[in-house]
Amino acid sequence: MDTLQKINGVPVLMCAAEGGTIAGEREALDCIGNASYQGAEWAVIPVERFDEAFFRLSTRIAGEIVQKFVQYRVGLVVLGDVSRHTAASTALRDFVRECNRGRQTWFLGDVGELGERLAGSRTGTGAGA
Repeated sequence: MDTLQKINGVPVLMCAAEGGTIAGEREALDCIGNASYQGAEWAVIPVERFDEAFFRLSTRIAGEIVQKFVQYRVGLVVLGDVSRHTAASTALRDFVRECNRGRQTWFLGDVGELGERLAGSRTGTGAGA
């Protein structure tokens, strides 16, 4: 069950690991809608929820999903170990690094890392992000 939490004052939708697979735009929009409805600025989705194709950049699924989150101004956190995927793909490794430099999409290992990211400032993902 997805739950709304505040992490360092920022409302975050913590998506359950046992939910449906995020395989494309439709599932991303469902998640964005749920996050928006609950007032969350960020959706935290466990890595296990993403279809394997998400991690193959040639499918363009990751780009489409990230773009939907950007378009609707909801931050996306892919939570968990992606090292198996990044070890197999230099392009994905570069994509993860670039995302983590920004303020919209992060690939983080655990909730502790998310807390650290959100601690310094209430960045949110509003119009200025």
